[in-house]
This record gives sequence, C-alpha cells and structure tokens, in this order.
Amino acid sequence: MSKNPRILITNDDGIDAPGIKLLQNIAAQISNYVTTVAPSGNQSGAGHRFTLGNELEMQTHAKNIYSINGTPADCIVIACTHIMKDKKPDIVLSGINHGQNLGDIIHCSGTMAGAREGALHGALGIGLSQALDYEKGHEINWDSASEHALEIVEAIIKQHQGESVYYNVNFPIAIKNKTPDVVIVPHQRFNNSPFAHYPSRNEGKFFVAIPKNPEPMDSGHDFLALHNEYAITVTPLLLQQTDYAAIERLKGKISLNKKA
Repeated sequence: MSKNPRILITNDDGIDAPGIKLLQNIAAQISNYVTTVAPSGNQSGAGHRFTLGNELEMQTHAKNIYSINGTPADCIVIACTHIMKDKKPDIVLSGINHGQNLGDIIHCSGTMAGAREGALHGALGIGLSQALDYEKGHEINWDSASEHALEIVEAIIKQHQGESVYYNVNFPIAIKNKTPDVVIVPHQRFNNSPFAHYPSRNEGKFFVAIPKNPEPMDSGHDFLALHNEYAITVTPLLLQQTDYAAIERLKGKISLNKKA
C-alpha cells in the first residue's frame, strides 16, 4: 500500500456524529487524501441494507465531505462507483461508532456494513467502535479511541494480507493511568439472538432492543475481553462465508428422487 493511501470514511451515526470527526482527524494523520461520505442521519442497526428503488440525494458539506440520505452501504457504493470512481479508496474506515459492536451484533451493525462493503469494493475495511456502559446511559468518553485508534489502524494497515479480510476494532472504556492491552480475538457466537421485545412505558408500544448482555460469554472472545479485561479487541472477519467442510459433508446426500 502506498505511503499516502486514499482513505474513505463513513459511519452509521450520521455525518454530524462526534465519532466521525475523531476518525477524520485520525485519517488526516495517515494521509492527505481523505474523503468522507456518511449518512445524513442516524442509521444505527441498519446492517448491510441498501436503499433500493428509492431516489437518494447527496449534500456537499465541505471539500471531500458529503452526506447521503441513505445507509452506510449506500454511502460506500456511491463513493466507490461515483465520487471516487477514477481513484477508488485503498482504505475504508467506518466509525468511530458510539457504542461497542461485538459478537453476533456485527451482523446488524451499520458500522461493520460500511467496512464490509468497502472490502467488497477491494479496499481494506476497518470498523471502529468506542465502548460505553449502557446501564449508566448513553454518555460516552472517547479517550480510549482518541488515544489509541491511530496506532491500531496503522498496525492493521501494515499487517493486512488477503482481499477477503476486513476488521472489527473495539476500544474499551478508559481506565485512568492504565494502557489497555490489544487482543486479537474471534467474535462471540451467542446461543440465541440478543435482540428481543422490550416494553415501552407508552401503552401499546414496544421496542426491539438488547435487554441484557447475552450469556454465556466465552473466554478469549471479544465480549469478555472488552468488558472484563478492558482490552482493545481486534477481530479479523472474512467476506467468504461458505462452510467448506459442510460442502464436503453434504455432497451426494442432498438430491431429488428422480422419477422414471
């Protein structure tokens, strides 16, 4: 990768979110070729959804900073095939998300969809999130990401191999006078989806939410490492999702009964 890579930034919290401002500052220390294309509003939980069949609009906020009234995946597509079509991004940085993206939650994360779609377009995709304690509210301390994201991103750029790999990075809640460890871990697989019906105080209304942390949590995986060890977690993920062992196991065992 060049010493001045083309960096594309997106997120799912929206163009005005504080995390994307932080990420822009980090990217500017790596390259002077930085473009931001982010949703115009909050798209948390949008996953890898595309806005198909509906017209979209783009707004220019400053030089190389744009917003689209769509999803993170929409933003990456528009950036890679229109805004930056002649010089596609080498790196896509998605975030820094307001809250952690761990375990099976990565499947619905708009942050991770931005990184994943970037990787699908041939870029190095990295999703970044700053943890918070939801039991204490939604106020967030960005110190951990602010202090360590640059070094983590630069290390991933240096070590990255393979076109089918993208990365999920989570920064723990900062502990005073403690430098967090960095652990390379798999994402936690849950026995059941953590999402559930959550009642509202308003009669007849309810939410889809995560009422509590799913259990059990496995040692050596992202959930425990972030929450219990206050470590920075890095999880390499694959675009290729085929279970090759299952292919071999199923060969010749699934077929139609052919009638004479």
